[in-house]
Amino acid sequence: MARYRADLVGVRTAEKQRVEKLPGDAHIKLSVVASDIFGVSGRAVLAALLAGERNPKVLAELARGRMRAKRSVLEEAFTGFFTDHHAFLLARMLARVDMLDADIAELDRKLEELTAPFAPAVERLDAVTGVGRTAAQVIIAEVGTDMSRFPTPAHLASWARFAPGVKQSAGKTKGKSPTGHAVPYLARVLGEAAVAAGRTDTFLGSATGASHGGAAPSGPSSRSAVPSW
Repeated sequence: MARYRADLVGVRTAEKQRVEKLPGDAHIKLSVVASDIFGVSGRAVLAALLAGERNPKVLAELARGRMRAKRSVLEEAFTGFFTDHHAFLLARMLARVDMLDADIAELDRKLEELTAPFAPAVERLDAVTGVGRTAAQVIIAEVGTDMSRFPTPAHLASWARFAPGVKQSAGKTKGKSPTGHAVPYLARVLGEAAVAAGRTDTFLGSATGASHGGAAPSGPSSRSAVPSW
């Protein structure tokens, strides 16, 4: 269930990226001035385009909140040649995004039901910096809750393939000591947790090497598995 949810999130992300690119084909630069075109202002503009509105000034007036301060920039960004062809494609893409939103929400409800017996473990993982509730559910789904199988955090990191192997010959380390292939779903969620933690001014933030404006880690490591243990 958790893996299927992760797959749907990936599909939704790809579909949203298509939506972001489509207006650009008509020289409408919505994504340049709006950080999230799926926010209230962005969806209002997209809905207006689907309804046949093409006047840049009218479209700019649909901005809400802080976006209203950018109306002059928006008016310029909305000057293009959005056609019925673009509208047809946009309608299909938005319908798919909305359908995926509904499916993911339904899976969220089901996952809450399935992880109810493990509520204490979910709460403890959710309290770890960088780990949200969804990530906690994925970790439990992939690793389980019986930590007696892993005597130490290092054992868990090794099992998850986040600890590099050591190849030695005549007392010399050979190669780059790859970790091997980790479980992709667990690797993804721990990698995201490490990045999120790395952006905080906390102990885990310094441990992942990305606090105080530093570069975020590019993927999971043995450090990201330790708090889960």
